[in-house]
Amino acid sequence: MSGTIHVAAAVVVADDGRTLVVRKRGARVFQQPGGKPDAGEDALAAVVREVAEETGIAADPGDYVPLGRFTDDAANEPGHRVVGDAFLLRVGPAEATASGEIEELRWLTAAEVPDTPLANLSRNHLIRFAWP
Repeated sequence: MSGTIHVAAAVVVADDGRTLVVRKRGARVFQQPGGKPDAGEDALAAVVREVAEETGIAADPGDYVPLGRFTDDAANEPGHRVVGDAFLLRVGPAEATASGEIEELRWLTAAEVPDTPLANLSRNHLIRFAWP
């Protein structure tokens, strides 16, 4: 492995039970919204900022519930590991807009997960938190 990438990610769940995944421009797999913290930024501040930038969902930091730290092979950077600080965010109606580096977003049901191309961190660790 040539490196470690630190990210903050949100498992966003709408009141209809679907969960939000995004596909970044140039990527082939979907993942939870989120991204790399800026210098001096903690994981919570990073996830609040990234979710707003990528999806237009502006939530109060107090609305995010910490889920823990998870590690897996990076989806878009071969030879790297990703370490993700994850949070759960429950929102009202399933409304979001792809913006910034996001090419596509989807609201998934549990039944759609097996047929959706997901990043390792999402499939192996995070998506399960959408449906406890």
